[in-house]
Amino acid sequence: MKDLLQIKYPIIMAPMFLVSNTKMVVEAMNSGIAGCIPALNYRTLDELRAAIIELKVAKVEGGSFGFNLIVNKSNIKYKEQLRVICEEGVDFIITSLGSPEETIKQAHKVGIKVFCDVVDLKFAKKVEQLGADAIIAVNNQAGGHRGGSSPKELTTLLVENCAIPVISAGGVGCKKELDEMLSYGARGVSIGSPFIASKEANVTDEYKQACVDFGANDIVMTEKISGTPCTVINTSYIQKIGTKQSKVEAFLNKNKKLKKWVKMIRFSLGMKATEKAAKQATYKTVWVAGPSIEHTKEILPVNEIVKKLAY
Repeated sequence: MKDLLQIKYPIIMAPMFLVSNTKMVVEAMNSGIAGCIPALNYRTLDELRAAIIELKVAKVEGGSFGFNLIVNKSNIKYKEQLRVICEEGVDFIITSLGSPEETIKQAHKVGIKVFCDVVDLKFAKKVEQLGADAIIAVNNQAGGHRGGSSPKELTTLLVENCAIPVISAGGVGCKKELDEMLSYGARGVSIGSPFIASKEANVTDEYKQACVDFGANDIVMTEKISGTPCTVINTSYIQKIGTKQSKVEAFLNKNKKLKKWVKMIRFSLGMKATEKAAKQATYKTVWVAGPSIEHTKEILPVNEIVKKLAY
């Protein structure tokens, strides 16, 4: 991956909804790794365009930056976001939760690499056939929307059966775990949760401190945010509201005609709840994170976190 993205260390700072920002990515690039931001972190296309321009100006040798696109129908902004990203130019795009076919087609026209989130071999082979430049192997230790296979199982399966590079996502919070992923054949790793507790992250101090105070055993899965199971810190609020869909939501999700619209509504409501928790401290706390916060012991600058991961 170091050759693929022209970076010093084989690490992508993973895109995190409402956490990732340009300040974090600039520090990532200055530290010799790549950084990625969800396009949905920007409410308008003008804000997205301004962020890309800022990162292009700040880009240094040995650093790369990209943006994450949700490519299914729940993201009604997808096509316009893709257009702006291709017009301005970035190093790479990471696609999630849908078919990357159109993204690959448009991005390759302007020389942008496309990496695709996958959780199994079937989809990995599909995106490889579509022309993806690399696979993001999302395992069962990832934060947010995670896969069902262990890091070793998924990484080795994809490495043995796919010809394009495999980037492991999930379960890396220290140098030892990074080396383990590389030993399975991964070309690099995508790391998110350890960077939540960075000084540059634009979230509340309470969210950052929660990543310090809680550990791997405090991470639970919830269906309450986006309709798709998502990992969160098991706060008292999460314990109060539960982690399962209501009977009405479950019934509607089984209806083929209504399923898409229910998912879109749940996605919207869940994102608003997550945004509120990220930006203000309340007892109604929905803090997304993965088990790798086990190794987060203090709030540090991005460059210090990179050192702990890479050295």
